[in-house]
Amino acid sequence: MAHFLGIDIGTSSVKAIIMDESGSVVGSASESYPASQPQPLWSEQDPDSWWHATIKALAELHRLCPVAYRDVAGIGLSGQMHGAVLLDAKAQPLRPAILWNDGRAFAECAELEHRVSGLGDKAGVPAMPGFTAPKLLWLEKHEPEIFNAIHTVVLPKDYVRYQLTRTFVTDMCDAAGTLWLDEAKRRWHPELVEASGLGINQLPDVLEGTECSGLLSGEAADLLGLKPGIPVVAGGGDAAAGAAGIGAVEDGDAFISLGTSAQYFVATDTYKPWPQSLIHSFAHCVPARWFQMACMLNGASPLMWFAGVSGGEDIGKLLAETEQQYRVDMPTIYLPYLTGERTPHNNPFAAASFHQLTVATTREHMVQSVLEGVAFALRDCQQALTEAGTRVPVIGAIGGGSRSRFWLQIIADVLDRSIVHYKDSESGPALGAARLAQIQVTQAKPSEICHKPEVIAVVEPDPETHQAYSGKYAEFTALYREYEKPRTLRVAGSELR
Repeated sequence: MAHFLGIDIGTSSVKAIIMDESGSVVGSASESYPASQPQPLWSEQDPDSWWHATIKALAELHRLCPVAYRDVAGIGLSGQMHGAVLLDAKAQPLRPAILWNDGRAFAECAELEHRVSGLGDKAGVPAMPGFTAPKLLWLEKHEPEIFNAIHTVVLPKDYVRYQLTRTFVTDMCDAAGTLWLDEAKRRWHPELVEASGLGINQLPDVLEGTECSGLLSGEAADLLGLKPGIPVVAGGGDAAAGAAGIGAVEDGDAFISLGTSAQYFVATDTYKPWPQSLIHSFAHCVPARWFQMACMLNGASPLMWFAGVSGGEDIGKLLAETEQQYRVDMPTIYLPYLTGERTPHNNPFAAASFHQLTVATTREHMVQSVLEGVAFALRDCQQALTEAGTRVPVIGAIGGGSRSRFWLQIIADVLDRSIVHYKDSESGPALGAARLAQIQVTQAKPSEICHKPEVIAVVEPDPETHQAYSGKYAEFTALYREYEKPRTLRVAGSELR
């Protein structure tokens, strides 16, 4: 029986899964790696850490599933979007990769908007600091020697692809997240590329996610214990690959992703830009499909942060204890902006903060406020999508955060939407990457492979709780306006000086 390997290069770890022909996950493994924040607003990672972690994760997968691993017939890739991986003429990294949650290039965004009229309509979203294009303008100004030495710019997963195939290729979705793709025509946009001081010859080839990007080299095959010549498909940026994994490939299919970041994603059958509400309108990783997405820089990461500063407490234990003390009228409110925010604020200077703490506040109250804060930010995203003319009554859930039924209930109550929890939902982008590989190998239609997984539960919103949360959400939005905007202006002013 043929099996398919999906590899997801995440922000904190690589996750690899093996899927059989029926679509069932038969094994998974992961390997973590660090990121660094050498200065305020900066977020960087060593590209070679992704490849070394991939080698270790696949070795573990080989150990766990030796028969299935031997029968791998196709490989799919997914990964964190927007990262700038800068390679010299020998394909060696010139510096650490600048990640999606890096906010240093805020001033360069205005410069890009000035250089390219109607950038948001062409690229699917206005310029934001986390995207790849403004990072290149920043490098040209602040690290000119490195900028001038750039031979090729790739995305994180595509650096791993190069190690597998020795080809420079990306997919439509990851290309969309650079601000260099002509979203409507699904090809590099010369004006957008040139506005960043680059030439199209410095970018990888761009393919549909189901197309073969190259074959596994003999050297990589020997290292990984796989057969040489296995096709490696273009794959997808993590948002679109997650959609493929949950079956969100047809018009109106929707889900929320609760990984390190968070997304509110709706598939579309046409290109529907709506830059005025900071909605990302990007090419999907399957042909002839696009999506609208509200993107948050802070998903499950605030909960992980709180667990860490609480003494490294187990997150499952924290959630269980918080659920026991839960009450909807708990007054503490948390703004979850640990790394700034995109939708709906486009504010790299936004910061996290607790409000309405008293001597009666417990650790569990603070955890509840963190869960609610992320849910309120998702409601901000839902409002932005509504302004763009998109409303969905039922949404799926993927990512590590989706394992918590308690958190999904809070989100359902805040959004007033039914949330479907699917089997293997935590596999997310890695599962989608494996599905894209299966499509290429079998030449099946995306709709035949990217079906919705088995439903574990449907979490329905409670009308009374939603009403109570509506009042608290109003407090949440008022706190951002009253507290965060003045602070942002002060911080931004000092950064600009």
